[in-house]
Amino acid sequence: MYSFKNDYSEGGHPDILNTMINANMDQHDGYGEDSYSKEAMDILRKKMNNQNVDIHFVVGGTQANLVVISSILRPYESVIAADTGHICTHETGAIEATGHKINTVETSDGKLTSEKIKKVINEHSSEHMVKPAMVFISNSTELGTVYKRKELEEISLFCRENDLILYMDGARLGAALSSDKSDLTLEEISKLVDVFYIGGTKNGALLGEAIIISNDSLKKNFRYSIKQRGALLAKGRILGIQFKELFKDDLFFSLGKHANLMASRLGEKIQELGYEFLSEAESNQIFPIFPNKIIEKLSEKYGFYIWEKVNKELSAVRLVTSWATKEEMVDKFITDLENCGS
Repeated sequence: MYSFKNDYSEGGHPDILNTMINANMDQHDGYGEDSYSKEAMDILRKKMNNQNVDIHFVVGGTQANLVVISSILRPYESVIAADTGHICTHETGAIEATGHKINTVETSDGKLTSEKIKKVINEHSSEHMVKPAMVFISNSTELGTVYKRKELEEISLFCRENDLILYMDGARLGAALSSDKSDLTLEEISKLVDVFYIGGTKNGALLGEAIIISNDSLKKNFRYSIKQRGALLAKGRILGIQFKELFKDDLFFSLGKHANLMASRLGEKIQELGYEFLSEAESNQIFPIFPNKIIEKLSEKYGFYIWEKVNKELSAVRLVTSWATKEEMVDKFITDLENCGS
């Protein structure tokens, strides 16, 4: 059984594991005060060409979203998100559990626009309703789409004109920035959004996300929020080592590019066999539409999720490739798909 369920089924990249083994018996201060974490922060600031950012490492994406959103919003404030957003669908009500409402917006591609955000703002006009104060976007989105520079610039401008905090979930930022559909850079993101995180868990790290705070008003006492949410890791060097290794020689981007290339190969081969897709592939997630009988046969050998029922006989599935996906496994899937349809 080979899994195309997600991009974190494998462990960590060998370079990271070897570095961690070699540093295993070194003694370091805890809670992110170690030399590895500090060096990783310096490297990230240089990659962003932005020295005016605060950087904090946490273990996972849900943890990052919970800490960031709960630390910023007042009790009566809400966050605007696409209805496919991770905080809406796969975080067990973590944000709602802090007392904050999520104002969901229907989208066809997982992306927000200033028009969609404006509609929510206009609908919440008095103290009898929650006050939207933050906009949550994902790059790449849960549908595999990526934000273009112009799109992000428009959202950023709207948020600043309307006193909204713009927050980007970057769980799959490696795949997003490495996509041939993307014209964004880390530097541009760090200047267009107030806060975002760089996902390591889904791009070669054993675990870990780097929260980047650009907005000066959000920086003060942020570590208190991290600690209160149980996210301040005593052995913080585990995170620092990984981000240092991911970014010192741009391993982060090469791993994202590999994941996208495998998805592109998979998608092209599926298309050649005559199958259609739920949406256009832009990163390492693709959504082909197969007959249910074929899905049943493929499920005997491969792990993947059924994403959406198209009709009684057809369903869209989600196939996710990773930094570690092997080309031969992509080709094997295509061979088995071809045999299923014959």
